[in-house]
Amino acid sequence: MFKAEAFSSHESLAAELIPHATEGDDGSHDLAHILRVFRNAMRIHAAEGGKGHVLAAAVLLHDCVAVEKNSPLRAQASALAADKASRILRELGWSDDDIADVAHAVTAHSFSANVPPETLEAKILQDADRLDAIGMVGAARCFYIAGRLGSGLYDPFDPAAGDRPLDDKRYAIDHFQTKLFKLADGFQTRTGRELAAARDRSLRDFLAAFMDEI
Repeated sequence: MFKAEAFSSHESLAAELIPHATEGDDGSHDLAHILRVFRNAMRIHAAEGGKGHVLAAAVLLHDCVAVEKNSPLRAQASALAADKASRILRELGWSDDDIADVAHAVTAHSFSANVPPETLEAKILQDADRLDAIGMVGAARCFYIAGRLGSGLYDPFDPAAGDRPLDDKRYAIDHFQTKLFKLADGFQTRTGRELAAARDRSLRDFLAAFMDEI
């Protein structure tokens, strides 16, 4: 059951936008993900500043269009979400400037889109979303997505990819090296970088423990 009070200081906005926030049945981009990103964003916002209502709307709508990780449209997902978010906010009477700021933040949050964040709100959203891709939650989401897409956990004969190319489409743990371990170096805000460093250590410790068990 949706509880607006979980989105503290933006309860009314959450009640308006959550019905538009998710599509499909992807458990790695569901309401729980949105709430985690919201909490990350508000924590960074409290230290870094920015326009709270723009940031909150961008968080709530950043995944409002669902595109699977293996879809050829994946790189366009955030732009499609930005277009949908703009239509929703326009119907709610938002100003053109605020709509443009939300749309830019939504577009730039995506790793696949490769669009540099130019506003503070866009930088915070990108950091908040990427925090959910590292640490223990990031590990869980990695394995969830691998299962969803039919990948194996690891290559049983060469799990560390010592004598083969990394292939995160076939093996879940390869995704740690191909993407997840690279994320901590790209955070945009000081607060985001501090939070990312702790989660990156947790993720590396997790993989070390995993490898020790296999």
